[in-house]
Amino acid sequence: MHLIYNIGIYLYEIIITIISPFNIKAKKWKVGRKDFFVKLPQIDCSNIHWFHCASLGEFDQALPVMNLLKEKDSSIFILVTFFSPSGFEHYHKRKHRADFVCYLPSDSPKNAKRFINHFSPKKVYFVKYEFWANYIFEAKKKGAELYSISAVFRENQHFFKSENNFFAKTLKQFDHFFVQNKKSEELLQTININNISITGDTRFDRVIENKQNLTLNPVIEKFKNNKKVWVIGSSWPEDEAILWKSINLTNYKVIIAPHDISEKHINQINSNISTSSIRYSKIQDDTNLTNTNVLILDTIGHLANAYHYGDFAYIGGGFKGSLHNILEPAVFGLPILFGPKHVKFPEASLFLEKGIAYQVENSKDVLKWIKKWYNEDLTAIKSKVKSIVDENKGASTKITHHILKQ
Repeated sequence: MHLIYNIGIYLYEIIITIISPFNIKAKKWKVGRKDFFVKLPQIDCSNIHWFHCASLGEFDQALPVMNLLKEKDSSIFILVTFFSPSGFEHYHKRKHRADFVCYLPSDSPKNAKRFINHFSPKKVYFVKYEFWANYIFEAKKKGAELYSISAVFRENQHFFKSENNFFAKTLKQFDHFFVQNKKSEELLQTININNISITGDTRFDRVIENKQNLTLNPVIEKFKNNKKVWVIGSSWPEDEAILWKSINLTNYKVIIAPHDISEKHINQINSNISTSSIRYSKIQDDTNLTNTNVLILDTIGHLANAYHYGDFAYIGGGFKGSLHNILEPAVFGLPILFGPKHVKFPEASLFLEKGIAYQVENSKDVLKWIKKWYNEDLTAIKSKVKSIVDENKGASTKITHHILKQ
């Protein structure tokens, strides 16, 4: 199976190379790894902690742990790798304490050996998922401690086909798993892995940090004008198709932050809005925002703080199986709507169970909730949302204490 796995990695590289002239993401993936080992700096440190993050969401999960580790031991050198260009290109917009950040080369035996030999990490962290086998085996062989943080597992994953398959053996290299929920612990135990702690999701700590370091936005505050605001975060076209009817209701204040902020998509959004609207990038000092109903965030970096001005939210990705961060609005007490494909996101199940989030299937569902929330006092549910976020904080502290044996 290891041989088949390596062949798969090799074929993936070939496919990326073939499609890179025609696919922007593939091109970035390829260009970002060009002459990778030639460009690496020499690092004189025996206390390197390597965090691998698939993308920006996993980086956000890792940040509270990185920060606590640095606070406890300033000699730690934080190395961060990304698989996705979306992570590598935007991590710098976060306040972070990483010492060196780069792409992770494909998981071939040769790349893994060269990478591990170059950095000699003392501790290795794989965040949530993406368990690259050759890197894991090579790091373990070189004596590194391996940790999985904020991990989530599902029954249909290949790890759990049998206790002795290649993928299960890969997981057995880890010194400890910090998982988000009981189900993940139970699945690991079916393949005789018991070095597990249920610590929850470190993103709760991350969004609490963000709230504590909130940057006020006078533009959005002027737009709000003391009225209720509906925030639509990271919407895809599939989401937007069921939102237009509610967005276009007269005098409703709406902030929409689409996942795709290309000029083409922003123009498509504008063509579907029949009420007064304005793009954030077009606002001038004398712009009349008081009588504007829809604010389009066609910029990067304003959404997380925009939730501070919201009263309820719709979070995109729930029609694609890639639900975006529902904790960002929740930390400000916003009840939430999202689409039906959220099985990979334990926080979504938690929020549905607690009655602070609701699944929608169509425009009729959306309209029902939007009318309800615009016309009722939301004080009680906002308090409930904030309480649930607060109840789930502390994962980063538990993880850090275990790793540093404190």
